[in-house]
Amino acid sequence: MFGKNVRMERIVDRRSGNCVIVPLDHGVSIGPTEGLIDMKNTVDSVANGGATAVLMHKGIVRHGYRSGGHDIGLILHLSASTDMGSTNNSKVLVADVTEALKLGADAVSLHINVGAETEPDMLKDLGKVSRDCDEWGVPLLVMAYARGPDIDDPFDPHLVAHCARVAAELGADLIKCNYTGDPDSFKEVVKGALVPVIIAGGPKTSSDLEMLNMVRDSLDAGGRGVSIGRNIFQHKNVESITRAVTDIVLRDADVEEAAKNLRGI
Repeated sequence: MFGKNVRMERIVDRRSGNCVIVPLDHGVSIGPTEGLIDMKNTVDSVANGGATAVLMHKGIVRHGYRSGGHDIGLILHLSASTDMGSTNNSKVLVADVTEALKLGADAVSLHINVGAETEPDMLKDLGKVSRDCDEWGVPLLVMAYARGPDIDDPFDPHLVAHCARVAAELGADLIKCNYTGDPDSFKEVVKGALVPVIIAGGPKTSSDLEMLNMVRDSLDAGGRGVSIGRNIFQHKNVESITRAVTDIVLRDADVEEAAKNLRGI
């Protein structure tokens, strides 16, 4: 596990043990969109704002990673689907751990949708990737969501807790899941997961304060950070909103203190 420990320190803040990850993999699912065109500028902005890592697909690394300024960890995303058809809940492997190592990645990530019609295939892929990560000493982030024809509420605390536990049972070193909406229920998710849990940013929120309060509440419930995409890379000031989030996650600031970064924007 020594290799995993070394690499984990490249995507997690050493002092707090928490992380601020900015996923930039949305181009596969929704196509080129605001914030994902000038990739070098976006990566520089989140790095200057203090994020601990960015997450992207293999073909984008050459276009957007480490163009200058602060160093930042790299997580290579291994699975994908598009929103163009009816199979968007079915993630398939599009890269592997050895490709990630060749590209200089510090960790890999995999997305599973528990409850989807192709859930067995995604669980099988997770088992294989987990074995490869143990073999090569690479940290594994698992994005685990309740999505499928029989899922009515993907934020249901029992479903979120089940998804997080599935990820842990199959070898995740770090779990990304939905925030359940309140600290008490999310505390139970964290308790049952056994490995560190971070929250997804979800759809673009109506206000910065709404998002920052969600981040603060998740930490108070035992969460270890965030993986926020559109609410960061589509913000009118990417560096400032990243800094506000990192102030909360890495420096334990309250929302009012962190929001000072956004005044006047």
